[in-house]
Amino acid sequence: MTLPSFTVDELSQAQELLAARVASMMGRKMEEGDWSHVYCEAKGIPDTGWSNLNIDVAHGDLGVEHKMLCVKSSRPIREYCGTTLMHPAATRSIRIPSTDGDPTEVARDVLTQYGKLIEQRRHWVAKKTGSDDVDLRTGWLLWQVELVEFLYWEERMLPPDPNAYTAEWRDSGGGSRRRSKNLWVYEKSTGKKRYSITTAAGPKIQPYFDVPPPNDQNLCFLQVQGEVLPSGSVRIWVTSMTAISIRNVLGSLALDDLNKAISDAHDLHRAGKLEVLLSDETAVALELSRLAYKQLVEALPGVSDEHRMQQLVHYLVTDGKKD
Repeated sequence: MTLPSFTVDELSQAQELLAARVASMMGRKMEEGDWSHVYCEAKGIPDTGWSNLNIDVAHGDLGVEHKMLCVKSSRPIREYCGTTLMHPAATRSIRIPSTDGDPTEVARDVLTQYGKLIEQRRHWVAKKTGSDDVDLRTGWLLWQVELVEFLYWEERMLPPDPNAYTAEWRDSGGGSRRRSKNLWVYEKSTGKKRYSITTAAGPKIQPYFDVPPPNDQNLCFLQVQGEVLPSGSVRIWVTSMTAISIRNVLGSLALDDLNKAISDAHDLHRAGKLEVLLSDETAVALELSRLAYKQLVEALPGVSDEHRMQQLVHYLVTDGKKD
């Protein structure tokens, strides 16, 4: 079951912080530390940095381990709701007792190890925070590769019951890949596959997790590029430096002025590509009409809305003077 993770105000703050981070990233890959920074800042929790060894967030009685998974941008992220996905790794801190033994018994041994690791994490958070009653959670983040839409939710982190599962060996690899055996672990009560345990290149547990339905009240949806507002306009986020540049060129950041600048740029698609430059991590929200945003995206296929607006400024300062 999902748990509440943000208040309404915190979620709004998280969206603004994430938008600022995405604008400054200029298309680079999302990293665990990016989300940990947004999460902690939005909740007013000291950001101690992401760790692949310990819990990512430990504050008060709360301990959260973040798990991120990138999905394609070709479909709305809400379409993943109600599906089951696999995360590449829960932990490598396990050992495989045998690759020839009874698969269910081997799976139970591994899940027992995993359960002990979770309890070790609980004790670590308790010691770090001084709390005797630790609220240990897993925070799941789905993010689109083009950094437009995100889903986030939290669940209680509990040790699995080893006796609640059955397993079978499955061969993997072949061809140019070295053949190995994986352990597929199924939930007895439902028959659903819940873990894939690898044996080659260092054993690891790969958990299967359920994405909540779209009406789950604890599921957080964040869109930080090309967001259609109730008014019908489109909100984008740009770094403060780009906002200053736009104001210097147009004299305004008003919707009508931005729309006119884009619609008047008839040969905008001929503008040369601007080098991707990292920028600051403060952001300003701008609004465009749907038509202007469509024209901007079609004419300037940049890595992000920030990149497109940088290219627009460059065009207005250089090529635009030729009109």
